[in-house]
Amino acid sequence: MEETMVVIVGAGPAGLATSACLNRLSIPNIVLEREDCYGSLWKKRSYDRLKLHLAKQFCHLPYMDFPPNAPTYVPKKGFIDYLDNYVSHFGITPRYLRSVESVIYDSDAEKWQIVVKNMTTTDNVIETEVYTSRFLVVASGENSQGTIPDIDGLDSYGGEYIHSNQYENGRKFRGKDVLVVGCGNSGMEIAYDLWNWGANTSIVVRNPVHVLTKEMVKMAMIMSQYLPCKAVDKITVAISRLKYGKLTKYGIRMPTKGPFHLKETTGRSPVIDVGTISKIKSGEIKVLPGMEYIKDNEVVFTNGATVQFDAIVFATGYKSTVRNWLKGSYESFDEKGMPKKSFPYHWKGGNGIYNAGFSRRGLQGISSDAQNIANDIYTKHTAALS
Repeated sequence: MEETMVVIVGAGPAGLATSACLNRLSIPNIVLEREDCYGSLWKKRSYDRLKLHLAKQFCHLPYMDFPPNAPTYVPKKGFIDYLDNYVSHFGITPRYLRSVESVIYDSDAEKWQIVVKNMTTTDNVIETEVYTSRFLVVASGENSQGTIPDIDGLDSYGGEYIHSNQYENGRKFRGKDVLVVGCGNSGMEIAYDLWNWGANTSIVVRNPVHVLTKEMVKMAMIMSQYLPCKAVDKITVAISRLKYGKLTKYGIRMPTKGPFHLKETTGRSPVIDVGTISKIKSGEIKVLPGMEYIKDNEVVFTNGATVQFDAIVFATGYKSTVRNWLKGSYESFDEKGMPKKSFPYHWKGGNGIYNAGFSRRGLQGISSDAQNIANDIYTKHTAALS
């Protein structure tokens, strides 16, 4: 059994940022990561053409800006390089291949007990480790596990289907008929990438979405520092309509609420167009409604259309896996593994439990969470010593 002040579960950007903030305050902490590297979502489960959708000034982690020569919209490799420098600069040393099996709060000892499988052994014997800590930071994130909807006939589908976290690029799909399910940023960008690689691409657009350019989003985020959300939404939607016109005739409906109101209240992001909309308008990428069921290689849609596809890419989001290992603490996390408290109070629970990266506000939200958590732990720690 090993005891420390803080245990952090997860070595994505949220876990790294929290560890960095704690290290600056000389608070002992251990970062546990189930993969063999930090930032695994970026390093191992993201497509090649991915870039940060927001300008770099809104995406840096605490106490380290991006280099001055970094592009405004940092590509995947640039962000991974940034994480490498961040980890080195702040002396973060995650323990890899540690799968957290159970976490429970010992009310008598007033400490957290974390049971972990150590998968680093070479003789195929998995060892169990136990950690205890005064504070626990859940940094495994909202994007811990990809989700694929339960569609009738999918199990017997004759083609290939994958989640978007397995998609790298469209090279192997050249000349094939491919369906992308999901019209968020990943779905729209993957559809464009598939078209770019020569695939015959279709995309399911079931829900209303706002479509913006990255420049519109940058402008809106600057405006939001001076104007109320309602005004920012009104201006942004007007500019979007000027650029894209009415997209309804192409199968894309606009929500009744504004893009940044939706982001703030539901966590749903607007689609940041990378070129997909022009291909939809030209008919080079086809828009289809919701899926009804699958039969062999054919997909039947809610409008009655039946189309055959060689492959399906599900860009259908992720879910938290916190409830797989966190026992009790239902006053802090709900049954879906999400914080019960709403923003901006979401990051702090009871009995010394915190969460980083669950605010649905991207890297900027992660940075805020990490600093709030570290400062709160430091305050409690110094109070206990006095």
